[in-house]
Amino acid sequence: MEIAGFATFNIAIVVLAVGRWLNQRLAVLRQFNIPEPVSSGLLVCLLLALVHGVSGLEINFNLDTRDFLLLYFFATIGLNADVKTLLAGGRPLLVLVVLTVIFMILQNLTGVGVAGLLGLSPLKGLLGGSVSLLGGHGTAIAWAPRFARDHGIGNALEIGIACATLGLVLASLMGGPVARFLIRRHQLRPGPADGAGERADTPADPRPVDFFSLLRTLFWLNMSLALGDVLHEALKAIGSNLPLFVCALFSAILITNTVPRLMPRLIWPARTRSLALISEISLGIFLTMSLMSLQLWTIAELAGPILIILAAQFLVAVLFAVMVVFPAMGGSYDAAVICSGFGGFSMGATPTAMANMAAVTHRYGPSPQAFIIVPLVAGFFVDISNAVVIQRFLTWLG
Repeated sequence: MEIAGFATFNIAIVVLAVGRWLNQRLAVLRQFNIPEPVSSGLLVCLLLALVHGVSGLEINFNLDTRDFLLLYFFATIGLNADVKTLLAGGRPLLVLVVLTVIFMILQNLTGVGVAGLLGLSPLKGLLGGSVSLLGGHGTAIAWAPRFARDHGIGNALEIGIACATLGLVLASLMGGPVARFLIRRHQLRPGPADGAGERADTPADPRPVDFFSLLRTLFWLNMSLALGDVLHEALKAIGSNLPLFVCALFSAILITNTVPRLMPRLIWPARTRSLALISEISLGIFLTMSLMSLQLWTIAELAGPILIILAAQFLVAVLFAVMVVFPAMGGSYDAAVICSGFGGFSMGATPTAMANMAAVTHRYGPSPQAFIIVPLVAGFFVDISNAVVIQRFLTWLG
């Protein structure tokens, strides 16, 4: 059964609303900073798996709208990113990049090691490492044919997708509790609520959303997406494979740091309630669609070894975030929020990292550094460095 794109979009709206209702009613979801899309998206995912198990009915969602919402979300982050904020995150950005590369290697060693203990090919363990976890579904799908063709792993695609799918669930559940533990243990508080101390998507403009503010915001978001598409095509022409959402992020950063300076009288949408509202809704519906469309029955036969590998990966990710990332990033409130984001992209995807951080900052307070650094690392540096690391491991194991 195929659910069309328009119907999928509207179902996701309802599911997201249910998620907010659940978080308002159930204290445990708020205490552990579980994102609202996760609260209800996973329920739908489990319900559809039950329906499939009982009746054999397979329900598929058309997710074309989801990818557009991801572009909108990252454009909202970019429009809020002024030069001062970007420069302030210079050294921590470099530190997080180095830590992420180290974790990449550790993640692959964990997958290979556990696979060896289970009597599996180490290449299957590599598929349960940064190929599918830090890389996500896209990287797993891209590398699977090579594992099958060159290394004889016939079910490489199924293994990669299964690990990426379960990894996304674990990432959604990991970030909030990790941040809560660090914040409570070290009694952390956010920095001063001035321009440099606000979260990247926190509205500073007290004026309410009105007709013109919403139109103005939508226009500049669309200009960011248009410029991002041009940048993406130009990079493709020279052989680069930078994700489109990163191009949208960079384009929005470029626009927000040039247009207001060239036209100082222009009313700019940065830090407005309109932009914050679009940001929250775009991310919420994106993650809701991603989670409710997971087909758990496709990984049932691979569940045993995969669950063992992912349990080990989950433990390694939690320990690395708490014992390495947190102190290396300064042991501050910002560091705790960054750890929640690290939990999101280390086993899931960039939007999961952003949702984890949004849930934490909505409860405890703003963190501008996290909302600039994490998407740049997860969306840009991870893809480049992961390709190099995977190739090195294939050469070693091949």
